[in-house]
Amino acid sequence: MSVPVHRIERQVRRALGGDQKMPGFYPGNQMVRPTGRMILYQLSGLRLRVGHATDPPTLVISRGVQLHLLDLLGLEPTHPRWPDT
Repeated sequence: MSVPVHRIERQVRRALGGDQKMPGFYPGNQMVRPTGRMILYQLSGLRLRVGHATDPPTLVISRGVQLHLLDLLGLEPTHPRWPDT
């Protein structure tokens, strides 16, 4: 199931509240209102480290903005969800 980009943008902006701005998208950490495109670009750098029988898979988060976005989206990075098959 895919989620439209405008819904992702709306959820992040609502979670930010106030002026709906956050740092981390551009060098210099200027405060900007994140767009759907900006959010997906930042999250595209996430990597999934495959686990083994006794070691669960984990997300490799390389930038702080990624963790902040996952939190704003209500996603738990330590428990990746798998699509139902």
